[in-house]
Amino acid sequence: MLGYRQSLVIGSMVVVLAGAGIGADFFPTAARREGFDAALAEQDAAYDPNAKMLRAPFSSPGYHTTLASGDVHRTRESLTYAVALLDSGEDARLERAVEIIRRVIALQNQDPASETYGIWPWFLEEPLEQMSPPDWNWADFCGTQLLQVAIDHAGRLPADLQEEVEQSILHAGRAIQKRNVGPGYTNIAIMGAYVTLVAGERFGDGELLAYGRARLRRFYDYTLEKGSFSEYNSPTYTVVAIETLSRLLAHVRDADSRRLATELNDFAWRHLTRHFHAPTKQWAGPHSRAYATLLDPSVLAFIQRGTNGKMSFMGEAQAYESLDAHRIPLACPEDLFDYFVTLREPRIEREAFVMNASDEHDVIGTTYLHPDFTLGSVNIGDLWNQRRPLVAYWNAPSGVAALRLRCLHDDYDFACASLYTIQDAADVLGAVVFATDRGDTHISLDRIANATIQAQDLRVRLQFEGAPDDLKLPTKVEIGKPIDFTSGKIEGKFTIHAAKLGDSPGTIEIGRDADGTWIDVVLYRGVQRDFDLREIKEAQVVFTLSLMASSILTIPDPAVYPTLAGSMVVEGQLTGSRQKWFWRRSDRPSMTLTVPVAPLASSAQTAASAALLDTLDPWKAAY
Repeated sequence: MLGYRQSLVIGSMVVVLAGAGIGADFFPTAARREGFDAALAEQDAAYDPNAKMLRAPFSSPGYHTTLASGDVHRTRESLTYAVALLDSGEDARLERAVEIIRRVIALQNQDPASETYGIWPWFLEEPLEQMSPPDWNWADFCGTQLLQVAIDHAGRLPADLQEEVEQSILHAGRAIQKRNVGPGYTNIAIMGAYVTLVAGERFGDGELLAYGRARLRRFYDYTLEKGSFSEYNSPTYTVVAIETLSRLLAHVRDADSRRLATELNDFAWRHLTRHFHAPTKQWAGPHSRAYATLLDPSVLAFIQRGTNGKMSFMGEAQAYESLDAHRIPLACPEDLFDYFVTLREPRIEREAFVMNASDEHDVIGTTYLHPDFTLGSVNIGDLWNQRRPLVAYWNAPSGVAALRLRCLHDDYDFACASLYTIQDAADVLGAVVFATDRGDTHISLDRIANATIQAQDLRVRLQFEGAPDDLKLPTKVEIGKPIDFTSGKIEGKFTIHAAKLGDSPGTIEIGRDADGTWIDVVLYRGVQRDFDLREIKEAQVVFTLSLMASSILTIPDPAVYPTLAGSMVVEGQLTGSRQKWFWRRSDRPSMTLTVPVAPLASSAQTAASAALLDTLDPWKAAY
């Protein structure tokens, strides 16, 4: 049975809700219908009758598309809207739903010989051949929406469109099968299993059914072996995973697949609840993927629905103000509800996100949850803009405040920056170093050529976000000198112990604007120039960060000392010099972090790094 390797045992089984009917059957209370109607009305205003799709201003995460501005018509969002039109049960909305479904299906590549077979573009305005590159996930996302049409509304569609919907789903399912994404891609691994399983059962496609069953089993076994989801502790994708598992439990009939989905659902909710910080109502870090640092209210609405209203963060209508919340039967195990209510005393959650062979480091998340704040970090991570590998939350007078660590290359998060940490309670010893084989703005989509970047600015930033209006920082800051700060009921100490890029030492400065405050370690600022990471002998920022609840006591200045650890050969590559940083703490175990100071390939860099908590290895699950 799936479970956490350290301390948790799977508890209560998921209650599977009955399949929904048409119109009013989706909405057992007037408040839920009110919330749905409000969400639908907002999308009604965005409908473009000429394009027969939703229109919205362009936005993107910065990859897959070559568009930069203007209004666009989105495929996935338009299909979600079409399903909601059908769910309304109103005959007057049926014609619009039919128009949208026809329009979007026509944008799918249905040529089995094509490289992009079975998928859709993001936008009407940008065909697949113009995307950079196309997003194969759209087979999963759009296939999921079309399945909602086939399951609950096929009989209301014209006969020819019923056939088009079925064939479009099968094309998407075969694209998913052809791509065969690995189990490490958590949300897509589950969603692809859902689409192929349900399509295989519903349309009598034995090959897709067998593939979907095997895919779900593979994901289950992989998660059991690794210890957690690869997209670990993600406020975005854990929610997507639970929603997809809930759809699977509502629609799949295969008994073995239902058992696996039930255990995975229970596992995912335990993963979520252990990191929920009740005092701030935030999802404590570290986060493998997040699109914002502060928790979106929609996640609190998700939790409220998952507890069937037992946890109430808002009115019922607001909790159901969504196009599809009514059709996803969420079920959080009741024994977990207390995590959402209170935090009576400090506790540490230490979770193995990836368990590797005995001679390799595991990926470990450490989360300290205190009634006044929470601080979380991952031992091995990177600083891609969707990561939150080091993040803290607390309540300030004006609202929730947060801090997180970033690395900026010309004002955009630099995905080649690696982060290695050791955390004990509310103390973190960390190092930012640089990999030679990842992307610039994305970890893989724009890999840097010849390990070389062009830059006119490169810096590491401790950023304060949210509502730290009362944040107090010193007026003068220096490398090697502790920077004390206070906000709300917490105080912190941030110290830069080393900062260097090649022959140039770093400088440190404080900045503020309307969006927040930051402490920057500036590694380079000047004319644009090339940086060949392979030629740089030293590039690192080493720091300590400590937080505590405000009291008459103060955080002691960190006693941190470096020594040379010597080079080593990893994967046939000489690491160059490594530095060992030792933090002697008077009242707690000492902390030691070893990192190579020259940029290396990611795997070699990780293999050359190490940590100790006194004499124990905190980078293994059982230490």
